[in-house]
Amino acid sequence: MRFPLVFLLGLGIGLAHAPCPAHAHGAHQHGVAQLMVAVEGPTLTLRLESPLDNLLGFERAPRTEKERAAAEALLGRLKRGEGLFALTQAAECALASATVDAPVLQGGKAAAGHADLAAEWRYSCRAPDKLTGLRVLLFRDYKRLTRLEAAVAGPRGQRAARLSARAPDLAW
Repeated sequence: MRFPLVFLLGLGIGLAHAPCPAHAHGAHQHGVAQLMVAVEGPTLTLRLESPLDNLLGFERAPRTEKERAAAEALLGRLKRGEGLFALTQAAECALASATVDAPVLQGGKAAAGHADLAAEWRYSCRAPDKLTGLRVLLFRDYKRLTRLEAAVAGPRGQRAARLSARAPDLAW
């Protein structure tokens, strides 16, 4: 699955599926993740790229039953897309699909001692013209995540923002 072309061309990011997702936008840095947002007609696409440490507290294959349970819970939550973002309610968006790529948690190996995660959610919005932003809820449950570098491309143009637990809102 490719991220919307208008977003990639407009921001000059390149292909979204780089071999090591969280490295695609700079150095692997704990506490920091990237959020890319694209609005194309009735479709809202969100892509999160993060070191696993931000979400699990470790960056390797789970070793204990507790770590396996935490990894499974994280993957399940990301695939369900529940409680991660609050979208503009008036836009009437519904999750259409979700994908998660976390090789070290899905039988792969981490490169150079670091492991990353990339997740993508696509929403279908009945009133996309009313979609004006979102609130990132990830900060509530994932305390190791301290900053999100966000980039938005949509019908109102492009913008970038730095989000945190104190400033979790992204408007466009």
